[in-house]
Amino acid sequence: MNLKRIVFATGNEGKLREIRMILEDLGLEILSAREAGIAAEAEENGSTYEENALIKARAAAALAGEDTVVMADDSGLEVDALNREPGIYSARYMGEDTSYRIKNRAIIDRLAGVPDEKRTARFVCAIAGVLPDGTELTARGTIEGRIGYGERGSRGFGYDPIFYVPEFGKTTAELSEEEKNQVSHRGRALRNMKEELRSRILSQP
Repeated sequence: MNLKRIVFATGNEGKLREIRMILEDLGLEILSAREAGIAAEAEENGSTYEENALIKARAAAALAGEDTVVMADDSGLEVDALNREPGIYSARYMGEDTSYRIKNRAIIDRLAGVPDEKRTARFVCAIAGVLPDGTELTARGTIEGRIGYGERGSRGFGYDPIFYVPEFGKTTAELSEEEKNQVSHRGRALRNMKEELRSRILSQP
């Protein structure tokens, strides 16, 4: 299988930078769907992160070339004290057009009076890959932490400013790119996917 590029179905520049940093040693060109000229619409109506990631990857793969691996991800924040909400609905929580500043404040307000030990939460990321022959791969990564009492940091996006990582004493919005790639849910999922690709594809003659 003569693979030349990876097309990742995302328009998020911060996410794409992380993807390139982690997957660059595969020796394949890494493009966003927009850079590859792929405009695929997909309704994320799956019941798991993996299902939603596969829905997006399949839609883009239908428009990609025979030398292309298409990937997509789905991720979310799970807050234990809120019955693991917002979960797979994280991007749509309180409406897709609602700013994350408002979403973050709502989560903090819902946790009013909840002590540190019960503010446990995790970020979950599933990455799906569709190979030119139709083979489908999935990989998952998680990072455990807890919800803080206010927003801190400006390096991340989404729920990063309220997600506190005890081992660093920082929120994920305060981590450097190197620290974040090392421990983030997406970084871990990407490394797991990279090993899947290496073992199944790149080792073939």
